[in-house]
Amino acid sequence: MIKTYLQLLGFVCFYLSVQSVLMAQSITLSGYVRDTRTGESLIGATIFNTNQKIGTTTNTYGFYSLTMQKADTLGFVFSMVGYEPQLKKITGQNSLSLTIALAESARQLDEVRISATRNYQNVSAPQMGVIDVPMKQIKTLPAVLGERDVLKIIQLLPGVQAGQEGTTGFFVRGGNTDQNLVQLDEATVYNPNHLFGLFSTFNTNALKNVSLIKGGFPAQYGGRLSSILDISMKDGNNQKSAVSGGIGLLTSNLTIEGPLKKDKSSYIVSARRTYVDLLAKPFLGGTNYYFYDLNAKFNFWLSKKDRLFISGFTGLDNAAYTGANSLNYGINFGNNTATIRWNRQFSSKLFTNTSVILNDYHLNLSTIQNNYYAQVYSGIRDLNAKFDLEYYPNHRHKINAGVNYSDNTFFPSSTSTKIPKSGIFKVVKSDSIPRQYSTVWAFYANDEIKASDNLSLNIGLRLPTFTRSGTSYSFIEPRLNIKYSLNPTTSIKAAYTEMNQFVHLVPSSTASLPTDIWISSGPTVKPQNSRQIALGLFKNFENNAYETSVEAYYKTMQNQVLFREGTQPLLSNQLEKLLVFGNGNSYGIEFFVKKNVGKLTGWVSYTLSKTTQQFDSLNFSNPFPFTYDKRHNLSVAATYEFNKKWTFAANFVFTSGGAFTMPTGRIPVFQDGSLYDGTYSDYTTRNNYRFRPYHRLDVSAILHKPNRKFFKKNYDGEWVFGIYNLYSRRNPYFVYLATDPITKVPQAKEVSLLPIIPSVSYNFKF
Repeated sequence: MIKTYLQLLGFVCFYLSVQSVLMAQSITLSGYVRDTRTGESLIGATIFNTNQKIGTTTNTYGFYSLTMQKADTLGFVFSMVGYEPQLKKITGQNSLSLTIALAESARQLDEVRISATRNYQNVSAPQMGVIDVPMKQIKTLPAVLGERDVLKIIQLLPGVQAGQEGTTGFFVRGGNTDQNLVQLDEATVYNPNHLFGLFSTFNTNALKNVSLIKGGFPAQYGGRLSSILDISMKDGNNQKSAVSGGIGLLTSNLTIEGPLKKDKSSYIVSARRTYVDLLAKPFLGGTNYYFYDLNAKFNFWLSKKDRLFISGFTGLDNAAYTGANSLNYGINFGNNTATIRWNRQFSSKLFTNTSVILNDYHLNLSTIQNNYYAQVYSGIRDLNAKFDLEYYPNHRHKINAGVNYSDNTFFPSSTSTKIPKSGIFKVVKSDSIPRQYSTVWAFYANDEIKASDNLSLNIGLRLPTFTRSGTSYSFIEPRLNIKYSLNPTTSIKAAYTEMNQFVHLVPSSTASLPTDIWISSGPTVKPQNSRQIALGLFKNFENNAYETSVEAYYKTMQNQVLFREGTQPLLSNQLEKLLVFGNGNSYGIEFFVKKNVGKLTGWVSYTLSKTTQQFDSLNFSNPFPFTYDKRHNLSVAATYEFNKKWTFAANFVFTSGGAFTMPTGRIPVFQDGSLYDGTYSDYTTRNNYRFRPYHRLDVSAILHKPNRKFFKKNYDGEWVFGIYNLYSRRNPYFVYLATDPITKVPQAKEVSLLPIIPSVSYNFKF
């Protein structure tokens, strides 16, 4: 034992001495890359050493670090798609801190190409299953009623299934919506939707970067099984004040940003509100609906090495309906987040971030129909503290490590009952709902290693521990990504990931529960678990102007949650007793082709997949299709810059029909006091029918009006004209049973939601 210890100690000493020699022969270039006009930090900008043919990219805060061998003179190219590349030469004898400002490209029509300046990360990085969504596409591709929407664009990516017609819900590689971790400046957004899912809660004018991770998760991410949607807010213009906004058919938005102290601090405030309630009230007196969202962020350079961010978000939906047909409902839901982050650059190679995050989410929905009343309440409050570090030993290593603590409070409850003759029934109040308290600790380490010019690895380990009511779960989550380059433009990648999830969104299965409920793991409800393997081929063409990839995956999921068949919850928060647990598996192959430059840009994605679930207490223990199991999924998104004034865009979607359950018969039960009004349906198998295939074409045209005048002030304006569902395809929304008035035989009726919808909006920027 002592001999082994001495051998290990000797090896460590030898390794450290070799590293010291190498360090003495090397220098480090570090700093930040920013936008010249706004001072915004640029995420994913490329820094390339033209002498030694090595490079790196900026992190989430625009920081980079590149260690290389000393030389008399070293040349660098700083670049990012959509920006003019910048060339720099430095004396390569001493380490240097260098902040670079890049200017946006005026046009991409006749762009001069410089070797190795384009973003080659999709081929060279070991991580797979990552797609950065260009903000340009988000702002130009058509959407419902002209509302620019992040989540609508996410639905066009490979491996992502859309939810119901017109909604922003998305399902990644066979997982449910709760298996997607949606983060805004590191704060979890539990319900990223407005207007029953028609729009997302994210105002695109306040956003800087959107990235989707659907496989090969780095160790710093955890707590969800299927995807990470990482959204970063703008820091605010630290050069000059700016005002932008838009006026649409349903909403208006306004964004104000500027420096508190030029180059040192800035702010951005962005607000949006709908006026559906004002427009609909004269025509639909019993209906009232409005939503709003507000983003705010402040950032301060405390010193050359210290930076402080304070950001917040609040959003609310409120709706009520009072009908003459004895149907009444009220719904109120919203998200509130607050984030404080401190960046510290300890050296040219060590960068840290410390975050404190608050989340608050609630949903309260109640319905009255005839003599029956139902209410559901779901609330979550989180307090998170995180510490993350990034260490860059040399150009062949990038080390991430950190710790995350989360204190969570859940208060779910539901009720469904017949209204007593007195007309007085018990209403669920949030203050009276018993709380469920839990904590999560997670430690992680991740090393991105360039073993050779062809072989790179990303090796990670995450150790989460969950505790609630004396019950504790601890896991070891290995993460491995391997990349092998066949040539500079082609690589093969493989990934293995284990994930665990301690929160569950239980889908409603009866009329008594009109929405879903968040619950926590505990003694009865075990954490969800997944294991995923993936293999991909990545190839770029014409100096990375075209990106292509093929990815195949297989994923297993344990401890999935559903309500028991026919469940009618009473007034109680003990929902765990009403649940059943099962497993699922999903596999598929994804094709992706993307064009980055030129007049015509965009992508084509196609996914062939299958997802099934199996519960011992459901469907006679037989496997059944997942509700959003859609075998074929094709998306085409394109933007065409016709000239300086006109930009045209379109997207086309085709998917196979999703699965749903229909009864094979009905059984009358007289004098029954349930919500089913004395008629029970007879079901044989779960998800035994399929909707018709879904397809839709959307188009838009943008008329740019630069250098306009308003009270002697210059501003840029643009008109956005759009048509959603151009050929008015009557896509299925849901199917219900109705009794034929003549034959008295039940018949299936299909309901379509959104026909052709034209839109027009006006955007401006001072």
